[in-house]
Amino acid sequence: MSDENKVVAETRTSFGKGFARRLRAAGKIPAVIYGHGTDPVHVALPGHQVSLIIRRANALLDLDIDGTSQLALVKDVQKDPVHQIIEHIDLLVVKKGEKVSIDLPVVLTGESFAGTIANLDATTLAVEAEATHIPENVEVSVEGLEEGAHITAADVKLPKGVTLVADPETLVVAISVPAAPVEDEAEGDAAAPAEDAAEAPAEDAAAE
Repeated sequence: MSDENKVVAETRTSFGKGFARRLRAAGKIPAVIYGHGTDPVHVALPGHQVSLIIRRANALLDLDIDGTSQLALVKDVQKDPVHQIIEHIDLLVVKKGEKVSIDLPVVLTGESFAGTIANLDATTLAVEAEATHIPENVEVSVEGLEEGAHITAADVKLPKGVTLVADPETLVVAISVPAAPVEDEAEGDAAAPAEDAAEAPAEDAAAE
């Protein structure tokens, strides 16, 4: 694991919205660590460092809590819906070698056949992976696929050490041809009478 994921966490005994606001004003993020039958531990994390780490899905933190090392997986990040400020983080205690269930983001690669589009039906896949070797995402190639082709969860090639938890029949990608814009056809029909009307006076003049 990268040293960038080493985080010094401060234990806290004060709670409540007022205290949480003061923590955030001081550049820290309130968090709780739970799991493995242990009592929840409330901590304060360095805001800027942790904000950068959790940009990656399923981030794993190597915490230093009062001199004790603890691995923890980011399970939930609560943000202010307006200002997008991180208000609280839930962390799950994990151990080296332990398998954890996670949702991996799906990333499409390649280009489908000319004139078609790749519709991503499942943005994430539920999988199981070793806690200290969680891949950043799972790649699905649509290179050259034609209209009507589809990829299910069972078709996705998972990274080594990762096993599928999602229903194998889950639709991940479907290839289709975009429908013709209805607006253009309607505009074309409306334009025809106008053109006929514009030509009518010229024809009348010729008849005179």
